[in-house]
Amino acid sequence: MKLCVIIPALNEEASIGRVVGEVPRKIDRIDEVEVIVVDDGSTDRTAQCAADAGALVLRLPVNRGVGGAIHAGFNRALERGADLVVNLDGDGQFNPADIPKLLAPLLTGEAGLVTASRFLDPELEPEMGALKRYGNYCMSLIISFLTGERYRDVSCGFRAYTQDTLFRMNLHGLFTYTQEAFLDLSFKGVPIKEVPVRVRGTREHGHSRIASNIPYYAFRTSKIIFRSFVDYKPMRVLGSISSVVMLGALVLAGFLLQHYLRTDSFTPHKWAGFTSAALAGMGLLIFITGLLADMISRVRVNQERILYQLRKNRYAPLHHAPGVVIPGKNEQTRGRQEHGEPGSGTAASEPIAIAVAKD
Repeated sequence: MKLCVIIPALNEEASIGRVVGEVPRKIDRIDEVEVIVVDDGSTDRTAQCAADAGALVLRLPVNRGVGGAIHAGFNRALERGADLVVNLDGDGQFNPADIPKLLAPLLTGEAGLVTASRFLDPELEPEMGALKRYGNYCMSLIISFLTGERYRDVSCGFRAYTQDTLFRMNLHGLFTYTQEAFLDLSFKGVPIKEVPVRVRGTREHGHSRIASNIPYYAFRTSKIIFRSFVDYKPMRVLGSISSVVMLGALVLAGFLLQHYLRTDSFTPHKWAGFTSAALAGMGLLIFITGLLADMISRVRVNQERILYQLRKNRYAPLHHAPGVVIPGKNEQTRGRQEHGEPGSGTAASEPIAIAVAKD
């Protein structure tokens, strides 16, 4: 079984060599460990330091953001026959020795995605600024509300995936990927598990390219979350907006009606009638838009099934992993798949592929 460790890096020459060197090469049930550093347009010696430490370096000609670098790393790992993939940052905040902890739930079939959690165990919580901690808390609440599951840390960049999970994942944001991955895989029914680890709360060298500007980070991340949620739950979003608008129309109509019953005249509140009619028309248009978006999302699901099969046909034969149990597939389903029988898909986990688009 092969493990690929993906490390996106931008100007991390001071720490990347040590991070690569500390990745364990001998892990129970893992036959081969390969480290892939994605140099996201660095202007220093990041690529050379990573190569000197024994990593395979994938150099991007321009800076594409953390999300873009992760996408490129995932695709390269699949091309090289990875059965399991771990990604962690190159700044040294995470301890590579914790990689086996993240792999354990994958190997037992408990999860398709395992993420390190900085806040699951109060004794392991790192030191960080109050604003950054509050921002992480708010993001976790938002993702938990949208998915219907309780997560403590949705912004951590230390995660592990099965090969099948990568086949299913469809991420579009280039700025970041962390919260979008939770939404994407949760809506597909892929089991997600958090594992508490101890991390450094602040960088040893330099500054974070993601969280250095909290308001900007919050804006870009919120935009990615909103788009992702609308993609998968358009009627829930647009239907709610339509309901609020229609409620406003009803309130104004009720106000105008009670005024007419008391005075036998619409004057001087004819404005309420015109505004109510406009809001009712707007609410109806939003509702119809939601219906159309919902129809398009169904088409997208079918397209993703096709993309999943294409990726599976392309990458799965490169390396077979008989020891990995794919969550969400029972023995009967697996038997139908082996014999090529129809109806072998699972309702709990829709097939999906990785894609890259501007956020």
